[in-house]
Amino acid sequence: MFLDGNARRIFAFSEPVDMRKSFDGLLSVLSNALAQDPLSGDIYVFVNRSSNYIKCIFWDRTGYCLFAKRLERGRFKFPLDGGTQELTEKIFRLVLDGICLGRRHEMR
Repeated sequence: MFLDGNARRIFAFSEPVDMRKSFDGLLSVLSNALAQDPLSGDIYVFVNRSSNYIKCIFWDRTGYCLFAKRLERGRFKFPLDGGTQELTEKIFRLVLDGICLGRRHEMR
């Protein structure tokens, strides 16, 4: 899995993104709207409008990897609303499990 203990920064973009986008569409959002370097090795997380589906994209030294997950019940909830936020690996794992986090959870 992409959370293998290697030090990667995780950025969550909490504004809804069209989930029909694949590699090129998400990379375009990264480069244009977020002004991020897609080749950095960081993990970038995108959510759909209903917050039950996420996609993560990252560079792993030989190419781009795309990870997708849809919750059957519940929603993905990031600690802060709006904009881009950096998450710790621990918080990101909780978000992936669909656990709703309150504001008291520390981000980096």
